[in-house]
Amino acid sequence: MNEKKRRHASLWLAIVVLVLCWTIGPNFFRQLSADSTDTYKGLKLFSDVIEIIEENYVDTVDEKELMQKAIQGMVRSLDPHSQLLPPEAFEELQMDTHGEFGGIGIVITMRKNLLTVISPIEGTPAYRAGIMAGDIIVKVDGESTEDMMLWEAVKKMRGTKGTPVVITIVREGLPEPKDINLVRDIIPIESVKSLVLKPGYGYIWVTNFRDNTTKDIKKALESLESGEVPLKGLVLDLRDNPGGLLNESIGVSDLFLEKGIIVSIKGRIKRHTKIFKAHSSDIIRQSYPIVVLINGGSASASEIVAGALQDHKRALILGTTSFGKGSVQTVESLRDGYGLKFTIARYYTPSGRSIQAEGIKPDIVVKQKYIEVEAEDKDDGRMLKEKDLKNHLDAEPGVNAEPEKIKPDKTKSKEDKNSKEKPDMQDIRTRHGKLHIEKLLSDNQVVRALEILISYSIFNGSKS
Repeated sequence: MNEKKRRHASLWLAIVVLVLCWTIGPNFFRQLSADSTDTYKGLKLFSDVIEIIEENYVDTVDEKELMQKAIQGMVRSLDPHSQLLPPEAFEELQMDTHGEFGGIGIVITMRKNLLTVISPIEGTPAYRAGIMAGDIIVKVDGESTEDMMLWEAVKKMRGTKGTPVVITIVREGLPEPKDINLVRDIIPIESVKSLVLKPGYGYIWVTNFRDNTTKDIKKALESLESGEVPLKGLVLDLRDNPGGLLNESIGVSDLFLEKGIIVSIKGRIKRHTKIFKAHSSDIIRQSYPIVVLINGGSASASEIVAGALQDHKRALILGTTSFGKGSVQTVESLRDGYGLKFTIARYYTPSGRSIQAEGIKPDIVVKQKYIEVEAEDKDDGRMLKEKDLKNHLDAEPGVNAEPEKIKPDKTKSKEDKNSKEKPDMQDIRTRHGKLHIEKLLSDNQVVRALEILISYSIFNGSKS
């Protein structure tokens, strides 16, 4: 019997080593040689635990599932953005940036093991239903999300267009959990919308950074710049923009810069340290001022754009402090359709500021509210930030950012407000649907940005 156990333990140890090599790669052997004693002891302990559980646990365990969860636990302990991606989760990740999919339209994360909304995506069922940044999703179709992996929750909320799903949220200010009935739709890939706020003053709203975002912004700019009145100022709206592709954020920044650093990434190893610079262009867009709008839902790629334009004095940043997601992830393909998503570096603005857990601080702080709506103030103090996430990376190795205190929500519940507001106030609050000048001009941050641009034109002697 003892001989059988020894053979069994040896077999498990071999499996553990193979799995770790499969996950970590060829560098594992060099690390194993460098510290073989501690590594062997750790692997032996791991195999002992698996053997004891397999032989003695009250229910039969699935060895493959047990191993997968062990690897997932190891990776998730690093930071909130690193994870092992089973084949279905890996496929979902690829859909996010390259194709259409059916779903409800939210960006989510795990905060203190709670499934939390970073921001809804414009024009989606979640947006129309009024789901907000900071909402905690406690159930999906009646099933608790307490022990769900992030990818599992995403998979449950995605589905065929026209099919229903019920999510249960907890929100500060609501007395009890609230069920929200949603019908899945195709989540739009369109990430850029634009219009003229006033002759000579353009508005571009970027909802996320996908494959064609730079190209779409360029088209929008060309349309605004070729209008009957020359473009005198631009409002670039990055609020509630959860980010996306790094190369697209660099491309968008490059549209407005002629030279200098856009962003740098610095990792522990040399190949993960890079500097991205602006290039001169045939079309020089330096003649008109820009105001960039950000808030606590502006993360990652949107923070890169805001930071680059702020440091180069190319734009004035208005709003509230951004999310602070300044870490770089890469995804390595593994065997059998698995993927490993893990953090390799931190983002830094041109002046060397770390975005991680710090965010981009606006030049002018303006909290959002809607004009003619009774005292509604969307206080960003209650919004989820990167530094609130468990195991978040520090701004610099060993330099910790203090968690932001969440201010109590003193506003009335939505049910109370709806009785006093016009029927279209909900639509104004969520900025859902096609852009309408009337709705934008009820947004105090947009109005303030426009006033700044007009004032700039006046001081520079041009008529507005």
